[in-house]
Order: sequence, then C-alpha cells, then structure tokens
Amino acid sequence: MPPDDTVLTAVNPQKLRTGLDRIRHAAGYSLQGLRAGWDEPAFRQEAIASVVLLPAAFWLGRSWVEVALLTGTVLLVMIVELLNTGIETAIDRIGPEWNHLSKRAKDMGSAAVLLSLTLCAGVWCAALASRFAI
Repeated sequence: MPPDDTVLTAVNPQKLRTGLDRIRHAAGYSLQGLRAGWDEPAFRQEAIASVVLLPAAFWLGRSWVEVALLTGTVLLVMIVELLNTGIETAIDRIGPEWNHLSKRAKDMGSAAVLLSLTLCAGVWCAALASRFAI
C-alpha cells in the first residue's frame, strides 16, 4: 500500500513534486551541492585542473572513445571527491569525538579518491604515451 500523502508532506514535501517542477528543484539542489563542493580545497583544485584537462582531452583523444575515457576519468575524480566530502560531512555531523567506525568511513572515502586519481593518471599517461611515442 502506498504511503499516505500527508505523511510524505510532513516528512519531505519534495517527494510530492512531479514533472518539470521536480527537475527544476533537483537541478537547484545539484547546483547547491557544487557550490558547497567549491568550499572544499580538494574539490576546488580538481575543478580548476578540469578547466585545463577537459579541453585538452578533445585535443589529445584520437577517437570519441579516447575523448570519453579522458573526460570521464576527470569527471569521475570530481564525483568521487564530492561523495567523499558528503561522507566526511555526515560523519562530522554525528560528533567531533574520535570513533574507529567514523575513521574507517573517512579512510575509505579517501581511498576511493586515491583510486580515482590513480585511474585518471593512468589513462592520461597512456593517452600521452600513445600520442607522443616515437
């Protein structure tokens, strides 16, 4: 049985939005998330690097697949950084005291960022080597 609309309204009125209104509000929340991400130094550095790397991907890539891999890995780093920041923010909201589970969650988020950066660097190095190898 579907939940009662009055319960949804009390808990989260956003769930009742439909159509273009829902899309417009979702886009607004996404932009707020990007603005919040900009306040994080790591995300800001990656965003600034992407201003150079994304256009360079179109120059460096020899096919649409290469361009997609180059741009995709850059965007993946930014996505993972935003998710890591979300995890850290949620953990910090719980409380400032040290907890091994909180540390574990933050460490795993950091590891995810490291892996995405490693993947990005590997794809870019392979593309550069392919392009400039003699």
